[in-house]
Amino acid sequence: MTATPSTAPGIAPAAGASTDFGTLPLPPATLENLQRLGYTAMTPIQAATLPLTLAGHDLIAQAKTGSGKTAAFALALLANLNPRRFAVQSLVLCPTRELADQVTQELRRLARAEDHIKILTLCGGSTMRPQLASLEHGAHIVVGTPGRILDHLERGSLDLQALNTLVLDEADRMLDMGFFDDIATVAKQCPAQRQTLLFSATYPEGIAKLSARFLREPKEVKLLSTHAAGKIRQRFVEVAEDQRLHAVSMLLNHYRPVSTIAFCNTKQQCRDLVEVLRAQGFAALELHGDLDQRDRDQVLVRFANRSCSVLVATDIAARGLDIAQLEAVINVDITPDPATHTHRIGRTGRIDEAGWAFSLASLDEMGRVGQLETALGFTTEWEPLAALADADPAHPLRPPMRTLQIVGGRKEKIRPGDVLGALTKDLGYAAAQVGKINVNEFSTYVAVEAGIAAEALQRLSAGKIKGRSVKVRLLGD
Repeated sequence: MTATPSTAPGIAPAAGASTDFGTLPLPPATLENLQRLGYTAMTPIQAATLPLTLAGHDLIAQAKTGSGKTAAFALALLANLNPRRFAVQSLVLCPTRELADQVTQELRRLARAEDHIKILTLCGGSTMRPQLASLEHGAHIVVGTPGRILDHLERGSLDLQALNTLVLDEADRMLDMGFFDDIATVAKQCPAQRQTLLFSATYPEGIAKLSARFLREPKEVKLLSTHAAGKIRQRFVEVAEDQRLHAVSMLLNHYRPVSTIAFCNTKQQCRDLVEVLRAQGFAALELHGDLDQRDRDQVLVRFANRSCSVLVATDIAARGLDIAQLEAVINVDITPDPATHTHRIGRTGRIDEAGWAFSLASLDEMGRVGQLETALGFTTEWEPLAALADADPAHPLRPPMRTLQIVGGRKEKIRPGDVLGALTKDLGYAAAQVGKINVNEFSTYVAVEAGIAAEALQRLSAGKIKGRSVKVRLLGD
């Protein structure tokens, strides 16, 4: 079917469009919850899409990570939900487990206005048994990756007959990963009378194919955007091949970003760069396909809570990551694919934030730089390598936080408030000294200021959480 644009492709909604959540047909309890969560005004993608989705239209929307797209579809699917009907009414498909986890966390926050909304995450990399047990108890919303959702459908453990909303999040990345057939099979098992919402950062050919097959007269929203209103400052640095890895440390020492993702084209280059950075005193971690799920989860927790300064990653491993306040991206190599370049640098410069995007280019890569200029319509700004400050031994770049791992998580009924209370009420630390708290199935991670980490480890190990002694260890150096 042909899409019916509500907003002409490439044109943002009118400047006078309301950004007040109060103008939307949302229940008072939802509006109060949004206010408590700090949602003071709609982002452009929310203002453009929510009036359409709340009216029941199918949707194709161009939206990048960090644009507020999760709330854009979450509020729509929650509005369609009947809490008293204990059946799967909404399904969100994501390309990666990490994105699925992030979507689930945000859905849980936004669903607080209603009591007893059960949300399940079904992704590969986790054993089937706990997922099967959770499904037996029922759920209202399921968030997952196409392959694992398909596994459950084939087993008969997931029933979608009551579904009224299907969301395809980061659809372009799912297509890149070869999920078209899996998505098609899942969609066929959903009721024909449903609302389908498709969000994609780019519009490759496969998006039109998805739309034609699975959406009914969709509205289209494609915002004119250059990564958060041009807040990404791009610089290119010419390097000799043997300077490439050292140039990364020079950029870090010169600009001193608190958090940086360095993208490499290969796993081996990830390993080599992490070795170089650690030798120079940086808190650097690698993220690539060779890590097992436990190590991957710990890496992501430590980077997101600011106890790691540099995440060195391959493109595939970093798909779906949404890291708040990412100050810099470094392209250790020039990618030959303009869409990949766009995805890489789009992780910084989020809404209301500025960011740096640095790209290292050898003479052999100048052709690729020219291709990016032509395809993406920008003029390259070059920064001389010699102008960058080298390491200052007296002031090494160190992360502001450290991570404590507590043995025990959701299975032991531990909640973030339990951990915060143990650190502040019981041990007397200021709340400002405690950072992000992540409660997983079997482990809990809490970030604390680096200066109190060793002491907090000893005191928490000797204390109790929820009246029970716990094992605690300090992650990293």
